[in-house]
Amino acid sequence: MKLLENKIALITGAARGIGRRTAELFAEEGATVIFTDLKETDSSKELLQILQSHNPDSSFYTANAASWEETEQLAKTIIERYGRVDAIVNNAGITRDNLLLRMTPEDWDLVIQINLRSVFNYCKAFIPYMMKKRNGSIINTSSVVGVNGNGGQCNYAAAKAGIIGFTKSFAQEFGSRNIRCNAIAPGFIRTAMTDAIPDEARQKWIDDIPMRRVGTELDVARVSLFLASDLAEYVTGQVICVDGGISL
Repeated sequence: MKLLENKIALITGAARGIGRRTAELFAEEGATVIFTDLKETDSSKELLQILQSHNPDSSFYTANAASWEETEQLAKTIIERYGRVDAIVNNAGITRDNLLLRMTPEDWDLVIQINLRSVFNYCKAFIPYMMKKRNGSIINTSSVVGVNGNGGQCNYAAAKAGIIGFTKSFAQEFGSRNIRCNAIAPGFIRTAMTDAIPDEARQKWIDDIPMRRVGTELDVARVSLFLASDLAEYVTGQVICVDGGISL
């Protein structure tokens, strides 16, 4: 039996990168996958076709994860259609990197809204339905930057550290209802964004990683798969660093 057979999973910001690979893996493991992104693109259309080849009931919705009103309405729409959501992967996120002296208030607010407020929105919107079922797994995407900090990323680090605090508090509030909440903290993961980093800088980062390699989107997706599955039914409030040991 596949690990997510008969489960319904919602993944935010999944049109590309880690979110996309997670959606694909969940579908391969039997889940009906619902994914969101800010707008419909060729990438989201392609992913929907892939997911529906595994399960025709998979679907895509456009939504601004930073908007409570849109999230609340989306939750109602999804519950009306599917009746429940078994796992949520809060993956939506952006960067607006700069040294603090050069960072604008607008870039601070935007990163906090999309990276941190979105986690609040989706958890708050779906928790009443999970409580009725007395079951659910929430996986929040943090970062090793939220664990260790990083120069030039005060806004991103603050948001990702906030996700860790939120995750631990949520786990304490809802553990008695059999609702689990964990965070994943990816390190240096190969994506389109990291591919743009100059070779010399990339190699310097790799030299600092105990495993001496860049992580892959699949490395992160596999941890999400574990946390969403029944294999992790006694795991909650944890932060799992997927970083090759760089945060040690």
